Amino acid sequence: MKKFIAIAAIILTPLAFSASAAMSPQIEKTLVEVCKAGASNSLFKFNDTMKGYRINKQRIFPRLVCNGQTYHQFALSRGADRTASKIAPYMQGKVTIKDLAMTYSSDEIMAVNF
Repeated sequence: MKKFIAIAAIILTPLAFSASAAMSPQIEKTLVEVCKAGASNSLFKFNDTMKGYRINKQRIFPRLVCNGQTYHQFALSRGADRTASKIAPYMQGKVTIKDLAMTYSSDEIMAVNF
């Protein structure tokens, strides 16, 4: 029985690695072009690339990572301020919750008598 499990594991190992294969070459090429358009500070090139590849900005920008950075951070690090300002509305914000009791200073304490 152990021999059968070992043989099955050896046979199925290449299939497991191929299931986690990289994206298709066309999608990779498209995303590289989008990253290059983000690095350029040309809004014409950026808009032309978005329309040419029919990029859904709301779905792609929060998820796209270029060279280990978010798309917005990638554009800012390359000095593409105009492109980064076009991307900024599509990036996800951070929400923090503060304890309401801790936000009041001693001058703003609300006292209720009943």
